[in-house]
Amino acid sequence: MASMRDIKRRIKSVNSTQQITKAMNLVSAAKLQKAKTNLEGTRPFFQKVQQTIASIVKNSEGLNHPYLTVREVKKSAFIVVTSDRGLCGGYNANVSKEALRHMVDKNVQLITVGKKGRDFFKRKKINSEGEFPGVSENPTYAEAARIGQLVLDLYAKTEIDEVYLAYTSFKSTIQQEPTVIKLLPVDADKFQQMSAGEENSVMNYDPSEEEVLNYVIPRYVYTVLFGALAESAASEQGARMTAMDSATENAYDMIDSLTLKFNRARQASITQELSEIVGGAEALK
Repeated sequence: MASMRDIKRRIKSVNSTQQITKAMNLVSAAKLQKAKTNLEGTRPFFQKVQQTIASIVKNSEGLNHPYLTVREVKKSAFIVVTSDRGLCGGYNANVSKEALRHMVDKNVQLITVGKKGRDFFKRKKINSEGEFPGVSENPTYAEAARIGQLVLDLYAKTEIDEVYLAYTSFKSTIQQEPTVIKLLPVDADKFQQMSAGEENSVMNYDPSEEEVLNYVIPRYVYTVLFGALAESAASEQGARMTAMDSATENAYDMIDSLTLKFNRARQASITQELSEIVGGAEALK
């Protein structure tokens, strides 16, 4: 059995760890509220861009645009969004594994947002062609546009033929869902379905539908990326908050268990001392 000194030292160590996890839980809760506010702010603009594309696709016949055209796939790009820091449960591993599952039998060009995803794929012998650390906790539209412009340039040069985005969708504080969506080429059928319930309207585009799409689709890509970054930021803080709450509860249980061991060790020590005193007194008679 461990000595009372060792048990007391371990109780002190666990108590210190518990204070850290409680503090991290509170910090994550505050950051989660900010991330949720940012997430709610991105949705109206995203919906408006989607409606514009849906309207153009619906009211234009025979539309042929590079961003809408499906071509033979020789190389696929994957943008994987993870965090820069750990201590958030299975958040990083779950989205990285989901992305890896979709990469099977594909010639992949990897772009990582966050250090944890980069490190995960390095261990799988998949090197990142583009790295964006320091973005995950406080994403901005400018960062999303920078990532989006990279893939748009590669797509325009035909260095890649399709683009997938892997991120974590925020459902609630205790539920986050790894998600993989196809970013390019844009699925025209999806937008036609979105506008199926709308009334027919006659719209004129100046100078042309193609020119409007040249402007709108990159903004759509940037907005989807920014939305994914915002979803992932909220998911990261929710996962970290849950993980730290669980760690704090586990620390309470460990302290209770160690305190019981300490009391038993002290009782055994007192009993032994009493036995020695009684034995000594009997020997003096």
